[in-house]
Amino acid sequence: MAESMIAIEVAYAGVDRQLLVSLEVPQGTTLRAALQACVMGEQFAELDLASCPVGIFGKQVTAPESRVLEAGDRIEIYRPLLADPKEVRRLRAAKAAEARKREQ
Repeated sequence: MAESMIAIEVAYAGVDRQLLVSLEVPQGTTLRAALQACVMGEQFAELDLASCPVGIFGKQVTAPESRVLEAGDRIEIYRPLLADPKEVRRLRAAKAAEARKREQ
């Protein structure tokens, strides 16, 4: 009996380009196994597919080795943040407060 296949997508947005790859994988494939089967590692040398943070439809998956994919899932590979968003907001608020003080 033939193995049942499901269609998924893998997305990655690099600094200078983005790539969305459609794949068909056997039903029961884990997220990490699908990453190893896609071409993202070949297209983006900076990616470490064995340890990079990943998610499905914007929700981070903490255990990609055990997360079984469903038909239609879109795997997203995340880049590390260059700056902490909370710190950036705090600095922006402090700068705005300082500007208000000078105006008074």
